[in-house]
Amino acid sequence: MIDLVIPAIVSCIIAFFVVFLTTPPLIKFLEKRNMAVKDMNKKEEVMVVRPGGPSIVLGIIVSEIVLYAFLQLNEIIAIIITTSAAFAIGYVDDRKVMGGWFKPVTLAIAAIPIIAFGAYDTDLAFPLFGEVQIPVLYLGLIILMIPITGNTINSIDVLNGVASGFMVIASFSLSICLFIVQNYEIAIVSLPLGFVSLAFYKYHKIPSKIFPGDSGALTLGAMYGSIAIVGGVEIIAAVALLPAVINSFLFLSSVKKIVEHRQIKGKPVEHTEDFKLKSTDDRTAPVTLVRLILAAGPLTEKQVGIAIFKLTLFSGTLAVITAFLMGVRI
Repeated sequence: MIDLVIPAIVSCIIAFFVVFLTTPPLIKFLEKRNMAVKDMNKKEEVMVVRPGGPSIVLGIIVSEIVLYAFLQLNEIIAIIITTSAAFAIGYVDDRKVMGGWFKPVTLAIAAIPIIAFGAYDTDLAFPLFGEVQIPVLYLGLIILMIPITGNTINSIDVLNGVASGFMVIASFSLSICLFIVQNYEIAIVSLPLGFVSLAFYKYHKIPSKIFPGDSGALTLGAMYGSIAIVGGVEIIAAVALLPAVINSFLFLSSVKKIVEHRQIKGKPVEHTEDFKLKSTDDRTAPVTLVRLILAAGPLTEKQVGIAIFKLTLFSGTLAVITAFLMGVRI
């Protein structure tokens, strides 16, 4: 454990400062090329550049390569390849709106390196009940999990700072859980994700200077899913991700098909005269977590974001409790 302290400190510092220092020039680069979209939740005509994926994936890759130099784990290589593939998939979608099938199918393919490097354990661990051996079914779970976590984070990226702030809480919760279950090496490997998210949040929080785009959101989600698999904490990871999972479930159950958010005609929220957010009366609009939060009445964008972060802290706490329960048998 003591031997992991230096790699942990070095990789976390690198993860944070690579994103912190490269995002401002990325913003200028995107501004020069007019790669910006309208911030729909601002009363004024505010344009925000996107995507922030390049700085996010750079921070992840550099920090994880440094960790590989220390630890020499195949799991790190698998995480790097899968995460980089998710970035590439998201970047394609940033530049051209693809069909609803594109991200789930391609993200499933991006999960293959985890299998190829054998960076997984076929035992699925449950709290209280122990481990269940599902060697064949687990391969299917790997293929499904990366599309799920990637698109789940992408689906919650609807307000300034929410996706990156959400990932700060969820990823650090997951790291704590990995320490609790004594998977120390993967816990160290997971830490850069939290610091990358924290550095990007500096520029993504209200008022956003840059949006992560699909490339940024899919990168964060795919790395989170990869860590959950190689760390053998799939159930714990799902608990920490509950608000985003619920958001995706509500969206899919109301739309009843896989479709790009940008292709949905009905909008789940509207604006009041003072430009607060309120739930729409449009029955064709999808049901989302934000729409549920606004059911009690209009709120500002910041208030909705805080509500989501509170839910994430709660689910993160549940994940930590779940991690402790992993050592309990009935």
